Formats: sequence, C-alpha cells, structure tokens
Amino acid sequence: MKQILIVDDQQDIRLSASLVLTHHGYHCLEADSPLQALAVIEQQQIDLLLLDMNFNKDTTSGEEGLALLKQLSEMNLSLPIVVMTAWASVDIAVQAMQLGAGDFVEKPWQNNRLLSIVKHQLENAHLSQENKRFSQLQREGENTPAPLAVSDRMQQLMAQAKRVAQTDASILITGDNGTGKSMLASHIHACSSRANARFVSTNMGAIPDSLFESELFGHKRGAFTDAKEDRLGRFDLAQDGTLFLDEIGTLPGQLQTKLLRVLETGEYESLGSSRTMRTNARIITATNADLSQLISAGQFRKDLLYRLNTVQLHVPALSERVQDILPLAEHFLAQHAARYHRIGIAFTEFTKQALLEYPWPGNVRELSHCIERAVILASGDSINAKDLALEHSQTMASNQSELMTFEEGERRVLKAALTHYRGNVVSAAEYLGLSKSAMYRRLEKLSIEPKEFAS
Repeated sequence: MKQILIVDDQQDIRLSASLVLTHHGYHCLEADSPLQALAVIEQQQIDLLLLDMNFNKDTTSGEEGLALLKQLSEMNLSLPIVVMTAWASVDIAVQAMQLGAGDFVEKPWQNNRLLSIVKHQLENAHLSQENKRFSQLQREGENTPAPLAVSDRMQQLMAQAKRVAQTDASILITGDNGTGKSMLASHIHACSSRANARFVSTNMGAIPDSLFESELFGHKRGAFTDAKEDRLGRFDLAQDGTLFLDEIGTLPGQLQTKLLRVLETGEYESLGSSRTMRTNARIITATNADLSQLISAGQFRKDLLYRLNTVQLHVPALSERVQDILPLAEHFLAQHAARYHRIGIAFTEFTKQALLEYPWPGNVRELSHCIERAVILASGDSINAKDLALEHSQTMASNQSELMTFEEGERRVLKAALTHYRGNVVSAAEYLGLSKSAMYRRLEKLSIEPKEFAS
C-alpha cells in the first residue's frame, strides 16, 4: 500500500484529502507544518508528498512551501511531490516544479483530478526507479572489459566465444573461481546481435530460496508481506538481451525445476499474477562446480544441464596460461594507477618475474586485488616484489632483490621461460620477444642447457 504524506496547516483540508485517498487504497499520514513534515519523512517510508504551499506566515506567497521543496531537493530523496494552493498562481506552480514538484492541484480540488494526479505521479516514480535499475545493469555490462587473450589457450577460447556469440545457443561457462567467467559472458553479449539490449547478471548462489521467484520472475504488489509495489524480475529486464546466471551449480533442486520450465517453454508467471509471460532472453550460465558429479550425487538435474550446455566453454586457471599474467598485470596496473592517481608507476623487472612465478590460486581476481594493493603500498614510482605482499614474492625479494645482478636476473627469466615451455627454445624465445638466434646466444653466454628443462 502506497503511503502518502499530506502537509497542510488546516485540519479539515488534511482530513478531506485523507478520506478521498484512503478510500482508493492509499495509506495517509499527516503533518501540519514543513518542520513536522521533515520529521515524518526522516522516520517513515513516504511514497508521495501532497504539500500545501502556504502556512502561517501568509496566505499567498508560497514561501514556506518553496523553502521545504528546496530542502527536499537538497536531500536528493527522489520523492514525488504534488503541491496544492487555494490561490491560482502560475508563478508559484512554476517555481514549485522547478524545485522538484511533479504537478499541482488547486484547492478546492475535484476528487477525480486529485486521484488522477496522485496515480500518475506514483506511476512516474516507479518507472523512474526501474529506469535507474536498467541503467545500472547496462553500465555494469558496459564497464566489463574484454578478457585479455595472449596465450594460445585464451585465443582459442575467445575465437570460440566469438563464433557462438553470433547464435542464440545456451552457453555454460566453466572454470575455477576468479578466472573471469562473468567477464567472458559479458564479452559474448557485446559480440552478439543483442549487444544493444541489456546484459543482466544474477548470482544464483546469493538468492535466498524464498526470493527466487521474485528475483527471477518479478512479483505483483501484495504477492507477499513485503511486496509493497510491482517489481520486474531478471527475465523481464533481460528481454531481447542476455541473462547471465552465475554459480548455477548452487541452485537447490526444487528451484531447478522452476528454472527448467522457463528454459523449456520460455513461459513464466510473476509471483502473485496468473498472467503467463514469455521471455526471449539469451541464457548464459557459469559454474566452478563439476555438474557431472552433482548429477551423479542427485544434486543437479541432468535435463537442466542439457538445456544449459548447448555450448560449453572452459576458462583455464591463470596458472595454465602464464603468457597472460604480465599483460593482465599491466592492464590492472593502468586501471588502478588511474583510480588512485599514481600515473607513471611501473613494475620492476624483478617484480615481473615474481608475478610470473607465483601460482595465483585465486586466478585473475587475485591478480587484480594484488596489483591494486601494490599500487596503494608502493612508496615510489616503481612497484617492487615486496609491494605485492605475496609470501612467495616476499621470500624472493628478501633473499635476492638487493643483491641480484642483471646477469642473474636474465638467467632467472630465461630459466623460467624454458621451464614453462619444457625446454622448447623457439616457444620460450617467442614469449620473451627474442629471435631464435638471440635466444641461443644468451643461453650459450649463460651456459644454460635447454634439454635440462625438457620433460
């Protein structure tokens, strides 16, 4: 039930308005002054303010009403306001609307006009809230960068993603936590024919069972105790766009059945409504769980998996794509340096080696957090290994950073590249940006035998 605050110094006016509005399903509160109105607004959830413009000071200027409107505007409440006055004054009405009022009604009012204005303002406020929600969801998708792909595995994955983006096939993205599954989902949407529509992301593991239907399918006002207004669900928001359901493996069995029905028929009902809706949203899901094991354990429906994994894409762990570590680190460095006003800060060569040798159990997410922390902690224009605050890096830094010569650093880099490529000199040279002959010259100079790294 919408709650309306009626502000007027005349009790009979407040009573008259309250009777009309209450009779048509609104709950009314009253205040006899701007000061009392502010106190009520601070303590109560108000959906609309019906405000008189003239109080005790005089009867014509509207100064007190305008002053309250200015205060409310400064509070940035997004509260729909309808002003009322016994004196027809275009100037006062214009001033009131410039300060945030949505409409005005002249006393004595016609009940139908009052009701029409109140209903219209409440509907506009609801649409404004939904538009803000839409815009936020759109910004979330737009601000998600494309995954950096330098390694062969990631380039192959991105090529597959680009091909499948041109279809409406359901996609299941698998991979460990922090590997960038949501980033890949957003990139697929951006490469698809639906790119101009919304990309709507939902973490399935974060939705309580009791709110599942409301979150995904929406609800009507009064559908349950706290349903004070209609609410669009994620399937509504993703109409013509892409709906990304993250952590799909955490969905309880009874809720899997409800989701399966939508995927099979495209049909659903908002909570509290008997009207059947249809969705044409493209579905992308992601999980870090082994769904086959969950199916064997009776914790996940096989038929639901078949609906989700028309195409399955696997995002490898960061430790499996070492070539991507430094490009990602540089990307995050630029991003966080701009955020914290540390433009010009850079990695030392030893820091780059520390980044390459760390196993990154938290994957891309851990790398981003690590670089952000280093940007904050670094005392100068260079990020040293100790600034990474990684146990592995700190050990190397304390033992070798101050004593390591250029030759020792070069030897360590060459050995790390050969270790990763299992003694393949050509691949190691390509990764380090060296020609084959330059690589062999350095190996000979430092007495490094590539065959020692073959496995």
